[in-house]
Amino acid sequence: MSDHDKLHRFIFDHCDIRGEIITLADSYQAVLDNHNYPAPIQQLLGQFLAAAGLLSATLKFDGILTLQARGNGPLSLLVADCTRQHNLRAIAEFDPDYDYQSDDLASLIGNGQLAITIDPSKGQRYQGIVPLEKHNLAACLEDYFSQSEQLPTRIWLSADGNQAGGLFLQALPRQLEADEAQNAEMWEHLTSLADTIKPEEQLGLAHSDQLFRLFHQDNVRMFPATDLQFACSCSEERTAAMLNSMERAELEQIIEEQGLIEVSCHFCNQQYRFGSKDIERIFDGEPPAVH
Repeated sequence: MSDHDKLHRFIFDHCDIRGEIITLADSYQAVLDNHNYPAPIQQLLGQFLAAAGLLSATLKFDGILTLQARGNGPLSLLVADCTRQHNLRAIAEFDPDYDYQSDDLASLIGNGQLAITIDPSKGQRYQGIVPLEKHNLAACLEDYFSQSEQLPTRIWLSADGNQAGGLFLQALPRQLEADEAQNAEMWEHLTSLADTIKPEEQLGLAHSDQLFRLFHQDNVRMFPATDLQFACSCSEERTAAMLNSMERAELEQIIEEQGLIEVSCHFCNQQYRFGSKDIERIFDGEPPAVH
């Protein structure tokens, strides 16, 4: 059975360490199909999507987790997010005239930062920010975890323009009988094994095969898979709410000059069109007619 667009959680029975493993295919391709990205940016988008899926796996409330890298380099923006319903999407903004030869995140983003945002549908928004000082996303995220959650965390990410994969290990507060020294020893042991994972294994092997190759002597218990898919959260209603935050006179001026207002979603290229009667409904508190 294929593990495409699936995430598995797993634990080790005799130590306080948890893990996740993910492979994306159709959801990744849906992101790439919406834009013409150079190959290195395609690879980075795959890594960001895999990371967003991994990090969102423990959301215990309705909401969305977003990874955003922004800087002054030729790749000025890269965003991926995942909802608790396991809907993924991503986008990049880049200089089309730049000669992209490498997927080195730090050099492409330039002087910038990585933001990890958790935005619940109800409740307070949380955001953590780390400088983009490392050359790949996994290392930047490990910096974030060491600074914010203070739980030892390691991440391995791969993408090739067709598939994206990720592996996540995290040491947990002591719960089992193993003492701190034993847990620390197991952490070093398991992360050393995980460091041997190759991109072709992450992208080509089933999750159970990957975990067996890495940890077959370490009593891994894998839980049922979670399915992931591409889906955009844009809608006529959300677009109308955005227009409602603008000046009515400005919108009416656009309609007078152009006949209607067209809004295109950057993530999925869906277009929403609003005429003069729609603007009247929006500002009178009525929903716009769907086109």
